[in-house]
Amino acid sequence: MRNIRFGVIGTNWITERFLAGAKHHKQFELAAVYSRTEEKAAEFAAKHDIPHRYTELDAMFASGVIDAVYIASPTSYHAAHAIAAMNHGIHVLCEKPAASNAREMKEMIETAKRTDTLLMHAMKSTLMPGFGAVRDNLERIGTVRRFFASYCQYSSRYDAYKAGQVLNAFKPELSNGSLMDIGIYCIYPAVVLFGRPASVKAQAYMLESGVDGEGSLLLGYEGMDAVLMHSKITNSFVPNEIQGELGNLYVDRISEPESVELRLRGGASEDLSRPTIEDNMYYEVEEFIGLLKEGLRESSTNSHEASLITMEIIDEARGQIGLKFPADEAAGG
Repeated sequence: MRNIRFGVIGTNWITERFLAGAKHHKQFELAAVYSRTEEKAAEFAAKHDIPHRYTELDAMFASGVIDAVYIASPTSYHAAHAIAAMNHGIHVLCEKPAASNAREMKEMIETAKRTDTLLMHAMKSTLMPGFGAVRDNLERIGTVRRFFASYCQYSSRYDAYKAGQVLNAFKPELSNGSLMDIGIYCIYPAVVLFGRPASVKAQAYMLESGVDGEGSLLLGYEGMDAVLMHSKITNSFVPNEIQGELGNLYVDRISEPESVELRLRGGASEDLSRPTIEDNMYYEVEEFIGLLKEGLRESSTNSHEASLITMEIIDEARGQIGLKFPADEAAGG
């Protein structure tokens, strides 16, 4: 199979991290970059030796120089960018959260099926070796009674916010906030492991800009619950834990699971950690290109269903805490 020629939308820090990981894959080829300004496109192209640069998305999608696109634009643009790409037959790897709401996610999935293109949520954590260790050893802890995940990371942009400057991370018009940016790291693995919850309860601290600064969720499942905490205005260093009747699984970071430990009720413990490369966004590229090599159009881990359920949970939580986006109004929501 020939190389997969990628275009990238966005020239920010997350794109830099994506490229650092992607360049470990022998069949990844960086062919094009899109930016709203010629200056940024030219600067990024020169930095990464990219042969083609664009300031018009349709021009890049119709150029014939890319097979796939990595979308790292603001969340409010994800659906429109992804749908436009797929309508040109371009496969899509979309940064999290892949959409502003479940309606947009459904439209993206429907477009992927209609155009026979691969659409995948760029949620790296569930594709990392550490998460694989969790899945492979989950049965060893017996009946699961609780999933606990915490991702609380003080944002440097919050200092600017408190000083009176509202940056993108805290703008509702870009479909941002703690739940969308941070909380999804707790929700997505819960969905991958346990599916759709029977109930969702959410609370949050709302900022004056209109987005949430921090919050928590309780997902109810038959016989168990998932307790999730997220924040962009505080830090937390507590480990993540899956509690079973026969033992526990401990994970260092839910957003980047590397250290995984099994502790059985009788006292025995086992290190289940697996080797992980530092540029860990490689694993989503590996999954994506692997699917294309096999002629598949959906990941079994970062599946369409997992992505849709996650967005439905977020929609329900947003309704409870009063977090609204202009993207919701686009559908009369």
